[in-house]
Amino acid sequence: MKENEYQMVSNGISIKVVPQYEEQHSKPSIGKFTFSYKVTIENMSNKPVKLVSRHWFIHDSIQIRREVSGEGVVGQQPVLKPGEVFVYSSWCPLQSSLGKMYGNYNFITLDEEKRKFEAAIPEFILAATFILN
Repeated sequence: MKENEYQMVSNGISIKVVPQYEEQHSKPSIGKFTFSYKVTIENMSNKPVKLVSRHWFIHDSIQIRREVSGEGVVGQQPVLKPGEVFVYSSWCPLQSSLGKMYGNYNFITLDEEKRKFEAAIPEFILAATFILN
């Protein structure tokens, strides 16, 4: 795993996140710090699943905390057969140069059981590149 890669497997779902500071979309002088993140979701179970919704917790270093919930991801509710992968990118604004995100995705199995379950999104750090020097 690379230094800025965060990965976790739970309930047969592997989730990998790679965050990145977006300097060109940030304005530190007015407290605007923009981060992107690439998420790779892999179905490691033996059943097809559908990602139904997401729930994120977002924290920054000046004690601002937010929760974001909603259907699917980037306007989609992907179906993943065993072994399939879904990749998407999104972004998050912060009011400070350092923060973190974590949460979970809610899935349903697409078999006769139609079992609902969660897959944990690993906690990952959002850090402006200039604070790492």
